[in-house]
Amino acid sequence: MEFVRIEKGLGPGGRIAVVRFDRGDGINALSPQALRELTEAARSFEDDSETSVVVLTGGQRSFSAGFDLRDAEGRSRSTMDLGSLRRHLKLGPRLTRAWHDMDQITIGAIEGFCVGGGVALAVALDFRIMGRDAHLRVPEIGLGMNMSWQSIPRMLHLIGPARTKQAVILADQRISAQEAHEWGLVEEVTEPGKSFDAALALAAKIAAQPPLSVAMTKLTINRLAHALDDLASHMDLDQFALASLTEDHKEGVAAFMAKRKPRFRGR
Repeated sequence: MEFVRIEKGLGPGGRIAVVRFDRGDGINALSPQALRELTEAARSFEDDSETSVVVLTGGQRSFSAGFDLRDAEGRSRSTMDLGSLRRHLKLGPRLTRAWHDMDQITIGAIEGFCVGGGVALAVALDFRIMGRDAHLRVPEIGLGMNMSWQSIPRMLHLIGPARTKQAVILADQRISAQEAHEWGLVEEVTEPGKSFDAALALAAKIAAQPPLSVAMTKLTINRLAHALDDLASHMDLDQFALASLTEDHKEGVAAFMAKRKPRFRGR
């Protein structure tokens, strides 16, 4: 894989693995190719009975800037018919579902910034640890889109309705690591550059527990907590496809590319 590296056999009994997503550009945007590789990385653990915990980390400067609006394949969405667009839009929810469904406990180590699709990926994990100077942001609405990848139900479980609306609707708002911790979006805040070390320390504690009991407990909690999510979360793909056909979306992307404020008209 070009953007993703997997290391296994770490920690107590060799039961910890690390997945490093780092494009080496300080931005770590989620291009379609990156989405496919991260999905493949999650699925590579499906038959892995030796790994109990997986730590997902980005670069030192960023966890991820979200979907890559400048990627050639990603930009081709603007010319796709609705059927092709819906098929292409499945890349994101396929990624977050793959990580959400893993038998292993998953921990995100977040440095720098975590934006848009990066947030959607982070909330699909079991735990999140952030460096103190890192921040989260959900800019989709500011681009004339909606937040998708089945992330709204996951955020709702973590932080409740009002905070989810605040995080998603106020698209320009940066959520600091301290705010994210107070809201319940992340479980631990560390000194800058130390989130990965803290994630490994937590992983070591989990890896020392009986693997089968841990896996079954995770499955039970997730099934109970997310039992009704599919009733609503399936709609976000079609909402995204519909929003992408609006003039506001075209204006939002054009403004982003030109580094100016968008002028939305509700059409």
